[in-house]
Amino acid sequence: MTAPDRHCRWGILGTAQIARKNWAAIRRSGNGRLVAVASRSVERSQSFIAACQAEVPCDPAPQAVGSYQELLQRDDVDAVYIPLPTGIRGEWVIRAAEAGKHVLVEKPVGVNSAEVARMLDACRRRNVQFMDGVMFMHSRRLEQMRRVLDDGTSVGTLRRIASQFSFRGSPEFLQQNIRVSSALEPLGCLGDLGWYNIRLTLWAVRYQMPLKVVAHLLAEARRPDCAASVPLEFSAEFFFPHGVSATFFCSFQAENQQWAVLSGDRGFLHVPDFVLPFYGCETAFSVTNAVFHQDGCRFHMEDHTRRHAVAEYSDGHASAQETQLFRSFSALVLSGRVDPHWGEIALKTQQVLDACLTSAREEGRPVAVTA
Repeated sequence: MTAPDRHCRWGILGTAQIARKNWAAIRRSGNGRLVAVASRSVERSQSFIAACQAEVPCDPAPQAVGSYQELLQRDDVDAVYIPLPTGIRGEWVIRAAEAGKHVLVEKPVGVNSAEVARMLDACRRRNVQFMDGVMFMHSRRLEQMRRVLDDGTSVGTLRRIASQFSFRGSPEFLQQNIRVSSALEPLGCLGDLGWYNIRLTLWAVRYQMPLKVVAHLLAEARRPDCAASVPLEFSAEFFFPHGVSATFFCSFQAENQQWAVLSGDRGFLHVPDFVLPFYGCETAFSVTNAVFHQDGCRFHMEDHTRRHAVAEYSDGHASAQETQLFRSFSALVLSGRVDPHWGEIALKTQQVLDACLTSAREEGRPVAVTA
């Protein structure tokens, strides 16, 4: 499939809330077209389609499918977006690849690295594209951040990376949400939120793996109908070659925060909203090169902060990062070229996550990261 005037024909496996956002992203991508939506029943699929059509209509409307396997058997679907829970996702990623469908999957990609490796093997065997749904990877802001980090003067040599991603779950969340279900989302806040912290850290160091990690499970929660607990609040420290270090904190208990600070020997870069850009027409970050002056009794710390911004709307706009994600994926499918980079960085993210969880389960024992 290489004709430039063709659309990538999409199917969605599952009707999770995040799929509603990505319905709009496919619709506005320009090179993608949503063909079908599958759930565990036709009625569930129809209900999802009706709700999305009322807000962001597709012409023609996608067809409702009553099972995931039925959608994978369709010959009018080139790629599938899979927002199914992590606990059951692996099976359907492999089935999709075996059916010859390109795969865009939500994060965390799998329960562990071994499962992710099996997914990637299946995609390689059928020569289909694999990518995870980390939307900020496709933001034009990230490109600008890389230029600033590489200019040699704004930040200088990178020394430290710190980030936090958190939100405060309600009592109902802790009782009912699948993100505290050990069967459906066994990685809890580490998988749901920490995946983003880990990915940004690895991106900053150009995917060099840490030598070791030290992590702490600060709180756990267990949904009443589940046998095991999942991480509710988590912190970790990474140690890279050449003295670079990183830390992150993720939580279902601390109120909304999603900041990152990348510090060097010349200054630091701050992003207040690295995962979900604040609503507006720009995505931005700042660079600070503070200067300290002492003259007799006068001690001055000068700010010297500069704002960098790109024209990029949030929340499903044609320029938004989620739309760019589907546009980029569709372009790969239409080109007939498979880019292994996306699978490689997903596996690295999972390997670091695995090491973090092992360290935390063993009371903060330093754990080497094996690729």
